Amino acid sequence: MSLLSMRFLPDPILRRQARKIGKVPANMKKFTDDMIETMHDELGVGLAANQIGSLQKVAVIQLPDWEEAIVLINPEIVSREGEREVVEGCLSIPGYRGLVKRSVSVRARAIGLDGKVIRIKADGLLAQALEHETGHLQGSLYIDHLVTPDDLWKIPQGGEEEEVEEPGEDNGTGTES
Repeated sequence: MSLLSMRFLPDPILRRQARKIGKVPANMKKFTDDMIETMHDELGVGLAANQIGSLQKVAVIQLPDWEEAIVLINPEIVSREGEREVVEGCLSIPGYRGLVKRSVSVRARAIGLDGKVIRIKADGLLAQALEHETGHLQGSLYIDHLVTPDDLWKIPQGGEEEEVEEPGEDNGTGTES
């Protein structure tokens, strides 16, 4: 396995829509293993392919209490219930956190490495990670979902959080996925 290069805002690939994958290619296992290694190295709970410069519609997620990551090919949210406010950051927008609106629960569908359909019913952090990663694959970032423009905080190294103005696409911001 090898670490992949992260992409950071304002890299335009983060705003591009990923392309759906037809048949799962033979090299997908190595690619997703590298994504998982990169996600672990960055201390994230999720990673979408465009965050490492690929427009393949692929994401990986591993919650803190999981032993293994899940690989999601062509993931999509098929239904959402409720709304809640949560704090998020992003590996591609380091040093920032924001208060965003997310669903209480979601139902998602994807394809696994074996080519079989995966159906997921999720709430809590998994629902949040699914919305965050599928958003990446649609060219959306968590800063697009801030409750208000004032709900973004810069996190100084070794310091306390401070509120900042909403960054433009030319500025950097921060769930780690």
